[in-house]
Amino acid sequence: MAAAVDEPIQLSFPLPRSLDTKIHLRLTIKSKVITLFLTTVAVGDEDKSTPMGSFVYALPDKYNPSQPLSTTIYSVEATLEFTTRLAKILAKKTQMPVYVANSISLANTGLGGTVEEEMEALKKVVDVSLDKLQGLVKPPDVLPNGTGSS
Repeated sequence: MAAAVDEPIQLSFPLPRSLDTKIHLRLTIKSKVITLFLTTVAVGDEDKSTPMGSFVYALPDKYNPSQPLSTTIYSVEATLEFTTRLAKILAKKTQMPVYVANSISLANTGLGGTVEEEMEALKKVVDVSLDKLQGLVKPPDVLPNGTGSS
């Protein structure tokens, strides 16, 4: 179970392999759910609106903990795979339900969004998110009754 945080955590960090684009992250932690919103903004585009990307819900599967369940709430083909993968990773690592909204654009990366660039961006978002969640969510191997999994 997570300790609810009164205010959302908001921060930005550089998009990997990009000179002038940042990922903006808004992380809200409640006692029973985590919500994560992501977008990218290039220098000079701060005043422009970004179209909504995919919105995915994922939750741990108590019968198969290594494979979280997910459902797409809103789908945009360009961001769906990234969003689903991120939601499942966070649900698995935190053992909590997770909502992820993602409108990250990899167009400003060095090669325009190759698989390697997408994986680097995913890894960076996961690392930053888990760092902010550290100490706020239970370790995945602790069961509600206080025993460890075997």
